[in-house]
Amino acid sequence: MALRNAAVAASGRWTDPDDGVRYPSGEVHAWEQGRNETVCGLSLSRSRLDRFPHVGWADVQPESGRHAEEVQAVCRRCRAALGGRRDERGWTRRDPRP
Repeated sequence: MALRNAAVAASGRWTDPDDGVRYPSGEVHAWEQGRNETVCGLSLSRSRLDRFPHVGWADVQPESGRHAEEVQAVCRRCRAALGGRRDERGWTRRDPRP
C-alpha cells in the first residue's frame, strides 16, 4: 500500500529567506497526515521530528531538488515503502541455479 500523498517529518528545519517559509532539513521521513508516526514506524514525539504538512514527499528527494537543499539523509525504509526503487535499478537474476 503506497501513500501517494505522504507529507514530510524531519529532524531539523530551515527558513527560506526569500519567502519566509520553513522547510525540512537533516534526516527526512515520510509521514501520513493524521497519524502520530512515520511510515517506517518512528514516533514523531519521541524521535523529536518536526511535521511539514505543506511539503510533499517527492519534493524532498535529492533527485528533485525542489525543497531538498538542506536535506542530508532520506530514510531508506520510508523510501522503500513509497516505492523508491521502482524507476531505479531493477532486479535481475544472475547465475540461476541448475
